[in-house]
Amino acid sequence: MATSTGNPDANQIAGDDGVRRRDFIEIAAVSAAGVGGLVVVMPLISQMSPSADVLAESTTELDIGALETGQAVKAVFRKQPVFVRRLTAAEMEAAEAVDADSLRDPQTLADRTQVGHEDVLVVMGVCTHLGCVPLGAAEGENKGEFGGYFCPCHGSHYDTAARIRKGPAPSNLLVPEYTITDTLLVIG
Repeated sequence: MATSTGNPDANQIAGDDGVRRRDFIEIAAVSAAGVGGLVVVMPLISQMSPSADVLAESTTELDIGALETGQAVKAVFRKQPVFVRRLTAAEMEAAEAVDADSLRDPQTLADRTQVGHEDVLVVMGVCTHLGCVPLGAAEGENKGEFGGYFCPCHGSHYDTAARIRKGPAPSNLLVPEYTITDTLLVIG
């Protein structure tokens, strides 16, 4: 005859399908810990996303329909100046006449403009030497020896395609990502 030790048999505790009450409590505790972990981590992750003012500056839109040949405008993109110039036929010819291989930073005018809009040059208005703002985008400003842009701080001269031609700047003025749809220019 078997004597009872006070411990119920495991088969008696488990239900018909073999699941014990303790299994349910363990699953519930792990689930609660997981949800609690997400509640703690979500604010930390969401604070890393850009704020509304940063998102607002992520693109710049300009209507270039009124921009006449030979004119240039200054805009701001991500708190930095941008120069948008509608090139004249003479400026385009001067840029294309230069052998790109002879340049410090070899690029053609076609490399710096979009197909179908070769007359619209969009460049960041920040000298690649020390971050100064070159002259040449406004009416009457010194455009340097090559008719493009001139940085008076250290004497960098850029041509009509904003390519470095003379001075200490190591590379051409940067061309940001942009698209042109009809007369709307979207930078960024």
